[in-house]
Amino acid sequence: MLTILGFAMIATFLVLIMLKRMSPIAALVLIPALFCVAVGKGAKLGDYVIDGVTGLAPTAAMLMFAIVYFGVMIDVGLFDPIVRGILRFCKADPLRIVVGTALLAAVVSLDGDGSTTFMITVSAMYPLYKRLKMSLVVMTGVAAMANGVMNTLPWGGPTARAATALKLDASDIFVPMIPALAVGLLGVLALACVLGRRERRRLGVLTLDEALEPAEQETVLVGAGKSPLSKGGSGSAGPEESPARTGGSGSGGADLPEEAAVQGLDPNRPTLRPKLYWFNALLTVVLLTAMIMEWLPIPVLFLLGAALALTVNFPHMPDQKARIAAHAENVLNVSGMVFAAAVFTGVLQGTGMVDHMADWLVTNIPDGMGPHMALVTGVLSIPLTYFMSNDGFYFGILPVLAEAGQAHGVSALEIARASIVGQPLHMSSPLVPAVYVLVGMAKVEFGDHTRFVVKWAALTSLVVLGAGLLFGIV
Repeated sequence: MLTILGFAMIATFLVLIMLKRMSPIAALVLIPALFCVAVGKGAKLGDYVIDGVTGLAPTAAMLMFAIVYFGVMIDVGLFDPIVRGILRFCKADPLRIVVGTALLAAVVSLDGDGSTTFMITVSAMYPLYKRLKMSLVVMTGVAAMANGVMNTLPWGGPTARAATALKLDASDIFVPMIPALAVGLLGVLALACVLGRRERRRLGVLTLDEALEPAEQETVLVGAGKSPLSKGGSGSAGPEESPARTGGSGSGGADLPEEAAVQGLDPNRPTLRPKLYWFNALLTVVLLTAMIMEWLPIPVLFLLGAALALTVNFPHMPDQKARIAAHAENVLNVSGMVFAAAVFTGVLQGTGMVDHMADWLVTNIPDGMGPHMALVTGVLSIPLTYFMSNDGFYFGILPVLAEAGQAHGVSALEIARASIVGQPLHMSSPLVPAVYVLVGMAKVEFGDHTRFVVKWAALTSLVVLGAGLLFGIV
C-alpha cells in the first residue's frame, strides 16, 4: 500500500504543477500532508516536517546568502564583461547563444555546485534571451542538462555518494566514465544546436548593433505591434515556449524592457563599482576555491562572502539595505521552495514510502536481468534520481542493486558507474533546491521548465548510458 501511495503522491504532485493547478510551494506542502494523513500517520506529520527542514536548513542558508552574494556581484558589474564577450561571440545569433549557454554552464559547473552554476549562467545569458525574445525555457533546459552531466565530477556529489555507499574509490568510478560523459556533453551541445536553430528560424539573426538598440525605441516599436528584433519570422512562439518567453506573465512583448534597459548590459546603473572590479573578481575566485577545497562549509563561505561583498562595495547602511531589499524576492522564493520541498522529502522518507518503493522495484526485476544489473541500474537511476534525493538513491537503493549485481557476477564498480547516468534529469528534479534558483532567476514557471526539459534530459541520460555500454565501461 505504501508503494502505491508513494508513486501516487509523486504523480499527483507532478501533474498538478505541470498543469498549473497549484503552485510548486503549495503542492510541495499540501500534497504530502494529505498523503501522510491517508497512510494513517497524520499525528507524526510534525516530526516528519521538522526532520526534513532540519536536513535542508544548511542548503536553504547557502542559497539565501549565495543569492545575495551573486546578486551584489551582478549589481557591481563583475559579470558585465562576460555578458558583452558572449554577446560579441554569439553575434546576436540565437543558435550561437543557445550553444553558448550550454558551454558556459558546463565550464562554470567545474566548481561542483549547481546553484552557483545557475546563478552565473542566468546572470550572463538572461539579458540576451530577454532582449532577443528567445524562449527562456530553452535557456533553463540547456543549462540544467549541461550542469547535470558535469554534476558527476567527483566533488559534485553523486560520484562521491556512490563511492561512499559502496566503499569504492571515487576516481575508479569517474575516470573510466569520462568518455561516456564526454559523449553526453556532446549530446547536450548537439541538442543546443537543434534548439538554437529552431530559435533562429523563429526570430532570425540580428547584428550586434540591433541587439543593443535602446529600450526606448524598442518600447515604441513593440507597442505599435512590430518588434525590431524579429527579422526572420513573425516572432510568435509555440505553446511550449510562449509562457516562459515572457517570464510566465502571459503578456505580450510590451513588457519586455526592464528598468534601465537590460540590467546586465546597462553601463550607467548607479550600483557599478569599476574601481573595485579586481577585488570582487579575487573575492569570487577565493570563494569558489574555498568551496572546491572544502576549507569551510559552503553555507558559512557564502555567509562570509555576502557580508564582505556588501561591506566593501556598499559601506553605507542605506545602500546595503537597498541591495538586500533588491534581492529579497529571489531569496524568499528560493528559500521558501526549499523549505516546502523539506515537507515533501520528510513525509516521503518518514512514512517509509521511499523504502517500499525501492523494495518493490528491486524485487520486480526479472531473474534473467541479473547478469545485466549494470544496465538495469543505469535505467533505474534516470527516474529514481528524479523522484528522490541523491542521498535516498545512493545510500538507500544503490547498495541493494549492487548486492543483486554481485550475486550475478556484476562488479560494484560497474553498478556505481551506471548509477550516475541519471544526473542530467536529476538536476531538474523538484527535490533539487538548485533548480529553483535556475527557474527563479530566469523568471520561468517550474511547470514550463519541467514540461520542456524532462524528455530531453532523459534522452541525454540514455545517451550517456548507451555510450557507457558501447565503450564497455558499464
